[in-house]
Amino acid sequence: MAWLQEMFGVSKPIIAMCHLEPLPGDPGYKHEQGVEWIVECARKNLHSLQEGGADAIMFSNEQSLPYLTKVEPITFVTMARVIGELRSEVKVPFGVNVLWDPTASIDLAVAVDAIFVREIFSGVYASDFGLWNTNTGEVIRHQHHVHGEEVKLLFNIVPEAAAYLGGRTPADIARSTVFNHRPDALCVSGLVAGVATSVDVLKLVKDAVPDTLVLANTGVRLENIAEQLMVADGAVVGTTFKRDGYIWNDVDVARVKQFMSKVREVRQKR
Repeated sequence: MAWLQEMFGVSKPIIAMCHLEPLPGDPGYKHEQGVEWIVECARKNLHSLQEGGADAIMFSNEQSLPYLTKVEPITFVTMARVIGELRSEVKVPFGVNVLWDPTASIDLAVAVDAIFVREIFSGVYASDFGLWNTNTGEVIRHQHHVHGEEVKLLFNIVPEAAAYLGGRTPADIARSTVFNHRPDALCVSGLVAGVATSVDVLKLVKDAVPDTLVLANTGVRLENIAEQLMVADGAVVGTTFKRDGYIWNDVDVARVKQFMSKVREVRQKR
């Protein structure tokens, strides 16, 4: 568990989402504005998150709706271009998430020197994207094949917009995931982005696997961050950093500063 503080330099780090605009191939892609516009939007949000004091950044194709569980190559190729152009401006640890394709996420991480990925690596789900299956053994072998052994894997075990088939509890899923797959951390989510992670579920998962890092993955806000961090080892934050708290707006640096100030207060009380 020591890797989290070593990597981010703080206890209970806040990983801030840098959501990319729709990419080529996505239904929402604005082809008249081109990829350079996507780069500039990402640059603006990256600088706002860093100026606001976020501990880490995670780049994701959040606007590639509706999501694929095996993405087209143009998706992660474009993400590599965007991140590559911004790489010299990234001043904090960073990771990537290609929604929802774990192999593509690992390939992108290796290509741009990201140090962690978040993904749905394990389980079978009934989801808004159809029957969602995974093959963790294949993905981990691919990680080693492309020499991504050092990339930390954050397993989302309560995925958004999906339900685990088989009726298992989050605590049981956490125990078996840790035993079978040795994740670097577990992420616990609400129904969709922006919906609060249940503190009760966070506690059940953390109690089930006390020696594994557990992150609150959605819906972490100024009003609940103290409660969330009483249980979680850190948090992934996206929506609350946006102007007016609306997921598709740009990052509001004032909201980031206010939130991170509260986080520092919470850390000092521990």
